[in-house]
Amino acid sequence: MIAPIEIKKRKKGHPRPPNYRLYQFKITLQDIAPVIWRRIQVPETYSFWDLHVAIQDSMGWKDCHLHMFRLIDPKTGNKVRIEIPVEVDDFEDSDEVILMDYQTYISNYFTPTNTKAVYEYDFGDGWTHDIEFEGVFPKVPRLRYPKCIGGERNCPPEDCGSSSGYQELVEAMKNPKHPRRKEFLEWLGFEYHPDIFKPEYVCFDNPRERWEMAFGKDDH
Repeated sequence: MIAPIEIKKRKKGHPRPPNYRLYQFKITLQDIAPVIWRRIQVPETYSFWDLHVAIQDSMGWKDCHLHMFRLIDPKTGNKVRIEIPVEVDDFEDSDEVILMDYQTYISNYFTPTNTKAVYEYDFGDGWTHDIEFEGVFPKVPRLRYPKCIGGERNCPPEDCGSSSGYQELVEAMKNPKHPRRKEFLEWLGFEYHPDIFKPEYVCFDNPRERWEMAFGKDDH
């Protein structure tokens, strides 16, 4: 039996003090070679929803699909799945604790001894990212955060058909005589350059505005 879960109104996040610290993460896309990765710094006050938005923007995804985080709760040792549940399968065999991403804060889960997580995006194409927490850093005055401070290679286009579809797309972009090159160009509407990425060009959306765009305004 599948029962819908009501999406509760998003609670206002922790107030951000003027001298907040930064959590630094390296995000690496699995099953792609050469490796596609990003390094970002986000405020320590971020929820997992906020981190999701920062990952989307730094990678170059369009936030068109569902997502989830998987990691260990450092206090209990339990496996945790952090997401926006839409429905629950009562017969699902899972030993994971399911938490709402907009009510769960990164500072409660990433520690010097609990540094690993997995971020899954688009359950159809199945894009899986390794997340590594690299530590806490001081905020640099007059800089805006979150910030992308490193990375390599362009993100796969949305809905390109997982890693196998991506590899064929890359081959077509590099080979003018590839039989599917014209098809790919018509579908994309532009010529895709897999090797190009510049961290300084990353623009981050406001996570609350992204929430309101997706689910509507709440009353806080």
